[in-house]
Amino acid sequence: MTRIFGIDPGSRITGYGIIEVDGAQQIYIASGCVRIEAEALPERLKQIFDAITELVSTYRPDAMAIEQVFMHRNADSALKLGQARGAAICACVAQSLSVNEYAPREIKQAIVGRGGADKTQVQHMVRALLKLSDVPQADAADALAVALCHSNTSQGLARLSGVRGKRGGRLR
Repeated sequence: MTRIFGIDPGSRITGYGIIEVDGAQQIYIASGCVRIEAEALPERLKQIFDAITELVSTYRPDAMAIEQVFMHRNADSALKLGQARGAAICACVAQSLSVNEYAPREIKQAIVGRGGADKTQVQHMVRALLKLSDVPQADAADALAVALCHSNTSQGLARLSGVRGKRGGRLR
């Protein structure tokens, strides 16, 4: 069994989701949001680092997956998001977790089947895939989607490596 810690970074709200993968079965463990109270950016980053460190200590994941930074309209927001990501990544690397990064479109494609899916579609599919009784909060759903994307990607790569033939390593 593999436990995956998914993170949807943010400088005000950082979503997290933990799943366990046993073969083809993906099992919900926990999810939620780290709500940042501090006003100054350095203190916000410390709160993210401390909260992620505590979550990793509590749930003991085997791998971490995180959404990559994307540039929408505001460069300042993208920089703050990148710093929040950095705090979360450092918290995981400090506890010897592997880091796996996925683009937002790649995550949506893996979960919904369409890279341009909206938040409600992601929430709906996360609920369905993990057989949850309620729709998770948007940031938590995004983090669970990141974890599911990593699970699907890892399993797909494992299957591909198992089908390589003897003829020059090419796929048959």
